[in-house]
Amino acid sequence: MSCLTDFDASELFQHINAREFSCVELMSAYIERINTLNPQINAIVALRPAELLLQEAAKADQSPRRGWLHGVPIAIKDLAETRGLTTTYGSPLFSDHIPRHDCGLVKRIRDAGAIIIGKTNTPEFGLGSHSYNPVYGTTKNPYNTALSAGGSSGGAAAALAARLLPVADGSDMMGSLRNPAAFNNVYGFRPSVGRIPSDKAIDTCQFPLATTGPMGRSIMDVARLLDTMVSHDPTMPWSLAPASSFADALQDDQQSVAGMRIGWIGNANGHYPMENGMLELCQSSLRTFESLGCTVQNVELTFDLDALFNAWCTLRSHAVAMGLQTLFKNPARRALIKPEAQWEIERGLNITAHQVFEASTVRSAWYARAAQMLTEVDALCLPSAAVFPFAAEQHWPDTINTQPMSTYHEWMDVVVPASIAGLPTIALPAGFNESGLPGGIQLMGRYGADLDMLRLGQAYHEQTQWPSRRPPT
Repeated sequence: MSCLTDFDASELFQHINAREFSCVELMSAYIERINTLNPQINAIVALRPAELLLQEAAKADQSPRRGWLHGVPIAIKDLAETRGLTTTYGSPLFSDHIPRHDCGLVKRIRDAGAIIIGKTNTPEFGLGSHSYNPVYGTTKNPYNTALSAGGSSGGAAAALAARLLPVADGSDMMGSLRNPAAFNNVYGFRPSVGRIPSDKAIDTCQFPLATTGPMGRSIMDVARLLDTMVSHDPTMPWSLAPASSFADALQDDQQSVAGMRIGWIGNANGHYPMENGMLELCQSSLRTFESLGCTVQNVELTFDLDALFNAWCTLRSHAVAMGLQTLFKNPARRALIKPEAQWEIERGLNITAHQVFEASTVRSAWYARAAQMLTEVDALCLPSAAVFPFAAEQHWPDTINTQPMSTYHEWMDVVVPASIAGLPTIALPAGFNESGLPGGIQLMGRYGADLDMLRLGQAYHEQTQWPSRRPPT
């Protein structure tokens, strides 16, 4: 029965629709596998009782098909409000928080027929690319359980790799989809900002730094979940107009990627320190695109990347502080916030309006530079992470090849160019190093060109099938 957990979500839809197995059989297989493997990796938290899940699966068997996720087990990232299910944000301040309503994202996933079985683990308030918190503990990497699964969508990525989930939602501010995708040999897609509306936006006129997005073991699953997550909100200025189905476009696609141009940034002439072996592994993956008829060329960013990172830090700290300042200003609550979050909030509260303006002008200049480069190539390519999975007990890498990291997130600098510009970015597995640890690349495209990035990802997936290389667990 456990072989049912090997199917991608798109395959599950076909089998369930054809009544080749029941939703109860599928749920039983996932419960068995989660009970066996989740204690090793701690990817899924707040798991609901098995008897309730089986009851919902039985009801799904007796009900008309609601959508492509009908009867499929899904766990929601523990940053999204989920009705009747503990939603902690990884913080002890919310350890008993049970929302009465679903956020819009979760509602759309339920409406597609999914059975929500629990949550996926995340760092406290989603800050940092390593999924540990004082509520649920640390998520481990299925390829080596002594190592990190990344974050903040680390629980989602680890659950996908270990076949505890067929598809998963994630979110990405500073690589929170892309780092875990690289660490766990799966796919993650950061869509154009505005493609998926934010449920928590207060200042809707400011160009957002973060977005939710889909993760999966196949690009078709990523596209289908993206279709589910997309929603146009006319009250939000950056909400993109509804697009036709990304999954249908890929399914019917007769367009070859041959002739598409990929610009390889690499380590940007040494600006981004890289762990030994990372650049070579990522460059080797580019040969797949060349075999598909794409052209790959080295590109120069010709931009002040130190200024870009400083601008990012200013805008990020400002955004985090505005969201968490109420908790921080209460001394009793502040004591229960992790040091990195306290540092981020305090820094943000001391940032001036002039500093925010200066950072925004750097952001605008980079957007213009990236847009210009993306008239010369169809995608810009970088490693998804500068390091391979690191020790699970280490909170964050404080050095890369002896170069010290000045902040808890400087080691994630390689994801900033896409994040700060809000560009659609697909994270793809690049293979494994000599120690058997996964690495990955990211392709970022023109704003709004989400389908082009998915098309490149689909062609790459068909050639490589990297997620079929299962973890030793």
